[in-house]
Amino acid sequence: MAELLQNPKSMIKLQEELKGLLGTKTYVAESDISQLPYLQAVIKETLRFHPTVPIAFNKAEATVEIQGYKIPQGTTVYVNIWAICRRGKIWEDPDKFMPERFLGRDINFQGTNFEFIPFGAGRRICLGMPLAERMLHLMLASLLHRFEWTIPREVMGDGLDMAEKFGLVLSMAKPLRAVAKET
Repeated sequence: MAELLQNPKSMIKLQEELKGLLGTKTYVAESDISQLPYLQAVIKETLRFHPTVPIAFNKAEATVEIQGYKIPQGTTVYVNIWAICRRGKIWEDPDKFMPERFLGRDINFQGTNFEFIPFGAGRRICLGMPLAERMLHLMLASLLHRFEWTIPREVMGDGLDMAEKFGLVLSMAKPLRAVAKET
């Protein structure tokens, strides 16, 4: 929501997509999500830009060699997901919020596209991923379909503080404050 408030063109485009599909329906159904490609792109871009868990770790199950480095069996390997998601060699304008980068591309959360692994990959992929995949789309779509969102007046001048607080999970350093008006 914070990224959409910072990028009103993206919010308008998403709200238009929702109105085009849902019309006067009062709620968003899970079956609607597959017909909302821009919503899916917004969620993916948000997870790319702000992965929930910035650093993942695993133990090497066997001794392997990666790019000339030998990694012994049992070694704990840390993966900086935050840095991968902001790597210029992989992503065009990596520090810019651009949901359009996911339109027309077959990139998913399943851990098979190693440039985009917000939930990890392999056997240790986050157990909550299926729930998050469903709920993030439904919650954001419901909030944007039923309400018009703005930034409070006292925040408008300075803009939103998008600083992140690193910990076990990544979160906003200052909680988001937004004003909702029913549409």
